[in-house]
Amino acid sequence: MDIETVREYCLSKRAATEEFPFDDTTLVFKVAGKMFACMPLEKADMLILKCDAEYALELREEYSAIEPAWHFNKKYWNQLRISELEEGLLKRLIDHSYDEVIRKMPRKLREEIETLE
Repeated sequence: MDIETVREYCLSKRAATEEFPFDDTTLVFKVAGKMFACMPLEKADMLILKCDAEYALELREEYSAIEPAWHFNKKYWNQLRISELEEGLLKRLIDHSYDEVIRKMPRKLREEIETLE
């Protein structure tokens, strides 16, 4: 996957938005105002995703292209070198990140998001 395909996939998630809250080069994807993915555009091969803490450790052990995210809580955030991972795995990890963020939201907000097309 290239960064444009990653971007399109992130935006295909229900209620997903994109913005540059930090600077002009760090693209952030959010759902209901909560970040689920981050792409530092000056590092075109990097994607940062939220992850369940135990699963994050498993992924880091299994894939050399997955490491703790540099400026994020390393317990929950991974940085991935997208060129070194297969598309199916990348999509599953984006889905997992999105789901982790949704899961922590109040039930009413989760239900509102689920009804969006």
